[in-house]
Amino acid sequence: MVKILDLVKPGVLYGDQVTKVLNHAKEKGFAIPAVNVTSTSHINCALEIARDINSPIIIQLSNGGAAFFAGKGLDNKNQQASILGAISAAEHVHRVAKEYGIPVIMHTDHCAKKLLPWLDGMIKEDEKFFKKNGKPLFSSHMIDLSQEPLKENIKIAKKYLKKLDKMKITLELEVGVTGGEEDGVDNSGVENKRLYTQPEDILYTYEELLKISKRFTIAATFGNVHGVYKPGNVKLEPKILNNCQKYIEKELNLKTKKPVNFVFHGGSGSEPEKITEAIKYGVVKMNIDTDTQFAYTNGIVNYVNEKKSYLKSQIGNPEGSESPNKKYYDPRVVLRTGEESMKKRLELAFKQLKCLNKN
Repeated sequence: MVKILDLVKPGVLYGDQVTKVLNHAKEKGFAIPAVNVTSTSHINCALEIARDINSPIIIQLSNGGAAFFAGKGLDNKNQQASILGAISAAEHVHRVAKEYGIPVIMHTDHCAKKLLPWLDGMIKEDEKFFKKNGKPLFSSHMIDLSQEPLKENIKIAKKYLKKLDKMKITLELEVGVTGGEEDGVDNSGVENKRLYTQPEDILYTYEELLKISKRFTIAATFGNVHGVYKPGNVKLEPKILNNCQKYIEKELNLKTKKPVNFVFHGGSGSEPEKITEAIKYGVVKMNIDTDTQFAYTNGIVNYVNEKKSYLKSQIGNPEGSESPNKKYYDPRVVLRTGEESMKKRLELAFKQLKCLNKN
């Protein structure tokens, strides 16, 4: 049985390596978790669980997450903090990924039209890195122009794909609208029909992008919503993805089944059976953020509640009035409880995505 490390080497992937891994996932019926991160603690946690379950992982940053990575004390005028934070995170992943012994796709998440200066800044850094190392800093970038008319969306996406393809960087784009709110982009009031992508739109997107490159993935929407909501409030219809695949196969007279590599946005809180169905129809990547945010914070909250008698002062606890508490309030100890909790949630994501022991 072919494993991913038969196809690529450990470390940050780019170019044909990314394509091989995504196509392998589609062929073998699994998807790779794409974990949003905001700190080295998050990154190291995600890499650790991927190593432990012996599978690839996608590390990604949103615009706000990247700004936080650089530090809230920095001014984000002209997206400078977000650019710097994304670069810093990518450099960290490049330095440690090989040591974890796993393939890693370094990705940036939703980039709306107003945030394009962020993407422009990262591409400049990709070009510098590529000139020096023969490979880009990032494996892939996402451009999210789903709030724009479709033709405008694809027109701009094609311009960026031309730039990225010169460095063998994959482009992810969104067709249709993911509901809810994330990183300051609020689609919570969008009309329901826009949450479900039409096959004709995917065909148009697929044909237009293929004129430039094969290095692209599509986040088609099938009722997806960012965040977690009560059961029944979000109605996922993965069959839409199947309809899109079959429509393209028929219209272009393709012999290849499932020509599109789809991305599942708003994965947190989704029913396991819907995740399984989406993978069946060509989903190769699923974003996870809300659930891991909660898991990380919840781990810390539980620790604080359990050890609160040791965290009220530097000296003095139930063991004695002069007993030191340093080993309890050491930030490394506290943050590690968040990491351990986040790892458990990520392990569940890997299981749901059928992405165990793929290396």
